[in-house]
Amino acid sequence: MSGRTYLGMPAFPEAAARSTRNVTLRGNLRHATHTIRDKRAKAVAELDDWQRLRAAGAAIKNRALRHLDHYLEQAEAAVTAAGGQVHWAADAAEANRIVTELVRATGETEVVKVKSMATQEIGLNDALAEAGITACETDLAELIVQLGDDLPSHILVPAIHRNRTEIRDIFRERMADRGRPAPDGLTDRPAELAEAARLHLREKFLRAKVAVSGANFVVAETGTLVVVESEGNGRMCLTLPETLISVVGIEKVVPTWRDLEVFLQLLPRSSTAERMNPYTTMWTGTTDGDGPRNVHLVLLDNGRTDTLADPVGRQALRCIRCSACLNVCPVYERAGGHAYGSAYPGPIGAILTPQLRGTDSELDASLPFASSLCGACYEVCPVAIDIPEVLVHLRERVVEGGEVVRGGTKVTIRPAKGHAAERAAMRAARWTLDHPGALRAAQRLASRTRRLHPRRLPGPGRAWSDTRAVPEVPAESFRDWWRRTRGESAE
Repeated sequence: MSGRTYLGMPAFPEAAARSTRNVTLRGNLRHATHTIRDKRAKAVAELDDWQRLRAAGAAIKNRALRHLDHYLEQAEAAVTAAGGQVHWAADAAEANRIVTELVRATGETEVVKVKSMATQEIGLNDALAEAGITACETDLAELIVQLGDDLPSHILVPAIHRNRTEIRDIFRERMADRGRPAPDGLTDRPAELAEAARLHLREKFLRAKVAVSGANFVVAETGTLVVVESEGNGRMCLTLPETLISVVGIEKVVPTWRDLEVFLQLLPRSSTAERMNPYTTMWTGTTDGDGPRNVHLVLLDNGRTDTLADPVGRQALRCIRCSACLNVCPVYERAGGHAYGSAYPGPIGAILTPQLRGTDSELDASLPFASSLCGACYEVCPVAIDIPEVLVHLRERVVEGGEVVRGGTKVTIRPAKGHAAERAAMRAARWTLDHPGALRAAQRLASRTRRLHPRRLPGPGRAWSDTRAVPEVPAESFRDWWRRTRGESAE
């Protein structure tokens, strides 16, 4: 991510129009998403009680969000009692400042990182770089993204937009810039690429004194942090360095150790299509002679409390970052993750990002419209987030404006620009539907002038009719057909 940010990106329609013309990108995405979702479907089908697990996961998350203040204070007390230190960050700037100061206090200028959505969200790598601290990504896909001076495009597989030939070229050209170079004669065979990454990262693990991580879950009753992964690189980061700094969103808390058991069944099957993750690492504070001697937990808000205040939108905070919704989304499959301009791409990003960042920018205002509302995302979500419902809710906010919570205070936002014609059309439709006589007259006029109707709409309607034909108007309305066939008295 060095030197690259999401700032200044165009609105989703413009970015998507560009990415959909990239034939290689679409081929990479189609192959990867279809493979992952087919494997996931088979893994989920093995469990007869999957729907009950799904309901249990949603209920646990709802309970945690309802009493979030209590569980966060409980988690802080438990972490502190176990020898860890807890820091509270209201926003990205504060979180970056805290982490930077903690690293500087160690005297180190290099840290190794576990794959973390929260640190991507706040732009931690760039903040550390400005302070003269090098962050080394250790997840294979994140390493590919970092070496390629790229941005992640998927929650689970950040380099999903790259094929193995592109990865080979990145390793050959860029590995030496950040440490051990790629072996001579490196090919694009997956085993060789993995071995090249292993040799490159091993040197970093053995000399690292500081590590930065996120966490999939925080267990409030014990103060235990949990990271699930498939490669083992995360465990090297979490156990070898002397100092471990974990940046975790406040919504990641679960009440009890028993609750964790539900998510350790839901997450692996929904994300990697595995019955259990190969590496599930849990740590509770510090232990003499075992693991890091200094453990810090940075609890990140960054818009989450404001999101929690929205009765409809708050369900986005149930997300466990499995990425199942991305793999079934027809829009994501064609547009790719970069078009969303956020660390959170796909359907979950389309509802989470506008709530965390607001809808002031053209990009964020466009995200709720980056969906066909087909509902596939809701069907696969392991914690039953009704993403289509939230999308429609946020579309209304963008078009109509209204009261929202920003920074803990209720404010009234104005409608986004570019929707005046839509608002006028909807108001006209509402008035017409509320007046039967006007509706009847409009239907008859439409029927009698149907031969004059264009197949493509002018003005703002052109965006709609560029990809679909305007439906033909029938010769008579249902109301007129009913009267003609059933008689005047039937009406």
